[in-house]
Amino acid sequence: MGSEWNSVMGSEWNWESGEGLLRLNDPAEWDAAFERGADGLGTAVIGLAFNCSLEEVSPRIVRAMHLPDRGQRGFAFTAAGVAARLNGELTPELYAALRAEGPGRKSIAVNAIDDTLDYVPFRDLPPWLKRWKVASKVQDKLKTWRLETQYMVEDAWQALRGRRS
Repeated sequence: MGSEWNSVMGSEWNWESGEGLLRLNDPAEWDAAFERGADGLGTAVIGLAFNCSLEEVSPRIVRAMHLPDRGQRGFAFTAAGVAARLNGELTPELYAALRAEGPGRKSIAVNAIDDTLDYVPFRDLPPWLKRWKVASKVQDKLKTWRLETQYMVEDAWQALRGRRS
């Protein structure tokens, strides 16, 4: 009855198979699916991020970030990244959710935070994210300098060894 029922009823999405959920454009449909504990809520919230306003999708992304299924939670963070890319901003609630998850490299929010840093103007970032961006740029530069120095020493050592042979 799944996909046939959706075709008959005119719905473009199937909560059982996940088919079409990336086209979801009805926040009320997502809310109803959330209330009944449907599968694919994280996937569907990505669809909302593509098709709805930031104000409409933001509370749903935050709710999806707390889903019990880790994979679906990961999709919720992907939706936050999509929202940052498309809107060039996030809501205070989304910033708070990203901060709660943490910006570290092992965080489920790392890609969403990276998208936010890439697509939201620095002046519009909250202070904690500005600090993270500066700190990560400094860390990247220090790592680059360390590697360049290491390679230079290795090259010099190889050249010196080559002369002795």
